Amino acid sequence: MKHIIIISGIIIAGLFSSCQELSDDFLDAPAKSTLEESIIFSNAGLAKGAVDGIMEPFGQTNSYRGRFLPWYGLNTDTEWYNTSQTASDNTDLCVYDAKWNNANMNTTNNVWAMMYSGIERANICIRGIRDFGDPRPGTELGQLLGEALTLRAIYYADLMKTWGDVPARFEPINKETLYLEKSNRDVIYKQLIADLGEAATLVAWPNQSSSTNTVERINKTFVKAFRARLAMVASGFQLYPNPDVVRRSTDPELSVPLMYQLALNECRDVIQSGTAHLETTFEGLWRKYNEEDITAGGESLWEIPFADGRGRMLFTFAVRHSGVDQFQAQGSRGGSAGPLPTVFYDFDETDSRRDVTCVPYKWSSPVNGIAKQELGKSDLWYFGKYRYEWMKRYVTSTNDDGVNKIYMRYAEVLFMAAEAANELEGPTAAAPYLKEIRKRAFASELHAQKVDAYVNALTTKQAMFDAIVKEHMYEFTGEMERKQALIRWNLLKAKLDEAKVKMSDLQNRTGEYADVPTTLYYKYQEDNITLDVYGLNRGETVSPGSDYSSSTWNSLVDTKVNSLYKTGVNPDNRQFWPIWQVFIEASNKQLVNDYGYQNIAN
Repeated sequence: MKHIIIISGIIIAGLFSSCQELSDDFLDAPAKSTLEESIIFSNAGLAKGAVDGIMEPFGQTNSYRGRFLPWYGLNTDTEWYNTSQTASDNTDLCVYDAKWNNANMNTTNNVWAMMYSGIERANICIRGIRDFGDPRPGTELGQLLGEALTLRAIYYADLMKTWGDVPARFEPINKETLYLEKSNRDVIYKQLIADLGEAATLVAWPNQSSSTNTVERINKTFVKAFRARLAMVASGFQLYPNPDVVRRSTDPELSVPLMYQLALNECRDVIQSGTAHLETTFEGLWRKYNEEDITAGGESLWEIPFADGRGRMLFTFAVRHSGVDQFQAQGSRGGSAGPLPTVFYDFDETDSRRDVTCVPYKWSSPVNGIAKQELGKSDLWYFGKYRYEWMKRYVTSTNDDGVNKIYMRYAEVLFMAAEAANELEGPTAAAPYLKEIRKRAFASELHAQKVDAYVNALTTKQAMFDAIVKEHMYEFTGEMERKQALIRWNLLKAKLDEAKVKMSDLQNRTGEYADVPTTLYYKYQEDNITLDVYGLNRGETVSPGSDYSSSTWNSLVDTKVNSLYKTGVNPDNRQFWPIWQVFIEASNKQLVNDYGYQNIAN
């Protein structure tokens, strides 16, 4: 059962006092918490409370819960903010035009501050367990040290993918380190990769101990997979400052041969361990997620844990509900973002991921508490991976649904293995991993054509890479993993421009969308709630019967098509958000914004 993470005891809470509230007298004084740390971090039970406290900032109001997860990752060639054409501070975050004084982000309790709060908590735990504990592999304190190292790496990884270069803090704050300038992200990546290498020796495999029987706790499978991800990101393309240019790292320790080999080794360790696996069906994976099954050892490797009254994954991304109904009591919620309208038609019609990922309906205004499905507009699709109707709980909280965020799943391990193997060993070595992904997507009777023949035809490294990029879209649309992948492949602007052309073609029913129907036919099934829709598939142009009603399915307009990113902005030069004004001005002139953002002065 999901649980609220609680920091154990008043003494532990005292260890995590905000550094922003520390006076010079405090910083000059002898270490106030030395005695407490010697007690807490020599005792596994007390230390666990402190390590659990590292995760508390995830759920803060303006942290991951309400400011990071709802906005980072939009817009891509597969996902967008559903009202990207409407000017707002939230739109600016998505269309690559964020301002340093963004009204929804420019607060002292924003996710930037919460990430550093989590890092400070981790630093205190890491120091305390090293100084006062005996963190050997196979021990509780060893597990806890590995968790603290990994949680710190999570915060840093998310800081860098959002802001690029950031201050590096790997020790608890003192007077000399209260204000720091930004560090080269390459230095931070190398530290994190080393930390995760150590963590992998300390934490247990899923279900190997009572500490790793849920995906809300750090386990070896996740640590190794996460280390592989960071290796590939660190060696990938990204925007570097001074001069602003998209390039790979020039640090020889982060070269593609070294980092891809590290990633491939880690992925193969995970695969060969047998401690994780793809769920049997794609729909089954997402039903399990919405049912809040947090048992370790399946496809989900680790999840950001939210208590029932925190977190906004369905609140933000679920199929739209128009009011309190039989599935939820939150009211008009969900549908803030969705797949681009082209994505449904890009899928193979026999791909089981299509109808799970792309939903063309919303839930109507309820009558006597009962809502039914109703068609939306052709430019307003919803993510079907998030559904109140698949939950086992009836959500009553006004603003939070409590559903976790899947931070990483086993499918990504297979993708990374395929990409790294292709780069280092060629397409034949990559083929088994890509085949495993596609085997789940298609019925067994289609495997000869859709899996074996398709993958075996990818005989060059470029062909295999292009297939991986495309397959990534089919697998991960709606999970907001696409943006960072496009950045590290140096495909962000190119794919966004391609998506705009494709949407224009869909709008005009030309090119590869010439045979997409412009009329849908629909009726309700016997339950008078579920829609039966005809006309979504190519070639379905004739009414299936007089009992069907019809609806025009072609509402895309230029303003919507062109809203993927702001006109005049180059997304490749806006891969990162600006550091918000409140943090620049409070940095004692140590922080500045790069990447051509305005208002960079302190």
